[in-house]
Amino acid sequence: MASVPNFLHRFELGIGPRRLGRSPSMMRWLTERTRANNVDVIHSHILWQLNSIYPSRAIRNSDTRLVVSPRGSLSKWAMNSGSKVKKLFWPLLQKQALHTAHCLHATSILEYEDIRRMGFRQPVCLVPNGIDLPEKTATLEEKRKEILYLGRLHPTKGLDNLLNAWSKLEREFSTWCLIIAGPDASYGKGDQYALYLKDLVRKLNLKHVRFPGALYGEAKYQAYRAASLFVLPTRSENFGMSVAEALASGTPTIVTKGAPWKDLESHGAGWWIPIGVEPLTDCLRAAMRLNALQLFEMGGVGRVWMGKDFSWNDIGLRMLEAYQWLTMETARPGHVILD
Repeated sequence: MASVPNFLHRFELGIGPRRLGRSPSMMRWLTERTRANNVDVIHSHILWQLNSIYPSRAIRNSDTRLVVSPRGSLSKWAMNSGSKVKKLFWPLLQKQALHTAHCLHATSILEYEDIRRMGFRQPVCLVPNGIDLPEKTATLEEKRKEILYLGRLHPTKGLDNLLNAWSKLEREFSTWCLIIAGPDASYGKGDQYALYLKDLVRKLNLKHVRFPGALYGEAKYQAYRAASLFVLPTRSENFGMSVAEALASGTPTIVTKGAPWKDLESHGAGWWIPIGVEPLTDCLRAAMRLNALQLFEMGGVGRVWMGKDFSWNDIGLRMLEAYQWLTMETARPGHVILD
């Protein structure tokens, strides 16, 4: 087993379905530390598993503050989709656990609005995700006529819309290729969504679509660098980390309004479009009609933007300021919203 950092603790799963994330040892560990007043803040980054409930119980009768990042789980799409277990989990456990939090964390205004729509009135810390700028970027000559999607293969991501849009463009742009990279995600009753997508490719008789599977590490960033365009046709997204990664790699992006990236257009780094096949078709056509230098220059603008507004140093400082305010050490920072 590979070595792990000394600040990382792993916990064994208990009896029960793996998807529930039941871990009595985690619950005991959290409770022991809060009762001993060894923890100022617990920050939880997950919903819909039992390990998201443990922090709300562990902080009882302690001075520990609880911050929760819903990570897109409160969007209308997310709340209306998923298993029947989810519909029971919300009223019985998850809703009350969220009400226990002293502060909620939103990565965008869109997610902040979802939090308020669901009736949670706690302070909200508005801080985006951070991004590490890759040292290596592609030259103009290394760019290929590729449109890249990279992420989970899941119905939320709108990949059916992407394939239907591509079916209207493939003949016109016969020198281009659409690449859909990412790991399978469950779809329907036990099927794999990747199989559904590949079947759709066959039904649409598409010739220039590739599925390289999941890409990690250098292979992932090589895919970002090689592509001339990145696309995220999502129906619902609290942030869209792949967008930030693509921009940081110097690739302009097309993102639907299911994700909070409206500043793409004001920065000149891409397009922010309505959800659906027709808007996606029109935008892809317009983008592919640009010459290679125009797309390359847009990618450069996006990389500069990521380095300026999304650096981890800045993001970490803003989260630290929120933690300090919660523990009454400092005045409320401007990115903590009370209304």
